[in-house]
Amino acid sequence: MKKDFPQFRLKLISLTLLASFTCSTVFAPFNVATAQPQFSAKPGPQTPAPSTTKNQTLPTLGDTARGDLSPIMERKIGEQIMSSVRHDPDYLEDGPVTEYLTKLGNSLLDKRPDARGETSYEFEFFAVRDPVLNAFAFPGGFLGFHSGLILAAQTESELASVMGHEIGHVAQRHIARMLGNQKQDFLIPIAALILAALAARSSPDAAMAMVMGGQGLAIQRQLSFNRDAEREADRMGFQILRDGGYDTSGMLAFFGRMQHASRNYTDTGMSYLRSHPLTSERMADIQGRLFGERYRQRADGLDFYLTQARVRVLQDSKAQGLIDATVAFDNQIKNGNEESRLSAQYGLAFVAYKKNDFLKAEKLLNEVVAQIAQSPSQKKWLKETSAFASLAIDIEMGKKRPDLAVLKAKNALRELPLARGLAHQYAEVLIEAKNYTEAEVFLRDQIALYRREAKLQHLLAKAYAAEGKQALQHIALAEAYALEGALPAALAQLDIARLDPDVKYYDLSVIDAREREWKEKRREEMEDEKKGK
Repeated sequence: MKKDFPQFRLKLISLTLLASFTCSTVFAPFNVATAQPQFSAKPGPQTPAPSTTKNQTLPTLGDTARGDLSPIMERKIGEQIMSSVRHDPDYLEDGPVTEYLTKLGNSLLDKRPDARGETSYEFEFFAVRDPVLNAFAFPGGFLGFHSGLILAAQTESELASVMGHEIGHVAQRHIARMLGNQKQDFLIPIAALILAALAARSSPDAAMAMVMGGQGLAIQRQLSFNRDAEREADRMGFQILRDGGYDTSGMLAFFGRMQHASRNYTDTGMSYLRSHPLTSERMADIQGRLFGERYRQRADGLDFYLTQARVRVLQDSKAQGLIDATVAFDNQIKNGNEESRLSAQYGLAFVAYKKNDFLKAEKLLNEVVAQIAQSPSQKKWLKETSAFASLAIDIEMGKKRPDLAVLKAKNALRELPLARGLAHQYAEVLIEAKNYTEAEVFLRDQIALYRREAKLQHLLAKAYAAEGKQALQHIALAEAYALEGALPAALAQLDIARLDPDVKYYDLSVIDAREREWKEKRREEMEDEKKGK
């Protein structure tokens, strides 16, 4: 029985195809530089396979890729894409899940820092709500993972194999290389449009057929490059996985299951639109690389299982989805190992929270925390993952006890000072508890440490809004939009702040300085787009 094609996957495909055409208009030598780049997939031409020698650094591409799209412009495009993704309802903005993915990704990058590229990209790892087994990389180091893929991974090594593959796409700069090939492919849809304009006089249907035919040919050529890029990313991912100390056989096992799962979508997803074509050639290449590799047995930590438990609930929090999650957790408790059983108990507490049964959620959470605290092999996780504290804080907020939520968040942040999700949660509960001054002080301190974190500026704007400080609210929003790559929106917020009757002299000086800085930056960006940098 075939499944319905997921909505996020449809959006990703449609926006990917739009990006392929849009990027050509921005960076090809045509005077249409006003287009805004959107989602991008991971196509690229084949290059010589790098050696798998353990200490070899990942290769850096030559001047051809740089000439079409510089690393700095790649990052800008990625930031613009993420600005849209973060507002998508299927984007999973969950602190514990994001922290786990970031920790896993950085553990791989720490072993192969050259994978960050010549500009040392600061990678961002995130999850989206989609049952399809898939992952994707945006230019500039933004890596997304479908909830279905996270749940399908049977070991952390399997999940790490996909993460290494996606890092390989970024390290090899496949987007820049795609644009180099599109210089010639761009002429195909242009010619089709000219013919369509002539044909439209006599037959609108024929005109549409010509447009679609021209676009289809260009897309087909682009996706052939995509297949070569997939094989190259496999090779890079294998090196990264091995050097990170993970079980390399997990790549073959997981990719095999992904290949089997993709058959469920054959009727609704045309073969040439698949972003990760798992061919027999690719599978054989991975299998060949396993020969001579020493088997590494790696025990999975409780954080891997807790992440899966949260994702299982977050993937579908409707009534039937929670029923299905409960059944899955009950089966884990009956048949799983220790980590699987403990995470399933945690999952049941999370289900109760989603059902607004806060007393039951609190009881179940306390029970599993007590069990973990008594386990010599598991108790360390109470201080190494934010999953327990995050749920406890949410339960207190659900019970309308913001003061207790503030206390628990403060204690949790003291134990896990680097947990970004907990920092955001602490600011949110301070605002809900109407501790606005404390929230402002905390957020300003956090902004001084994490200047690139737009979420902090959004929370600061929320705190200012609650106090009626409208000028400061709009300045904070402007800072957030600028960090997200939306300079026109940031400048508009500065204009609103300047007109506020309560704006202070110091605030006006900040507004003027930021306006000069961002206008100059915007001018440089537009010039770079025209030059195709």
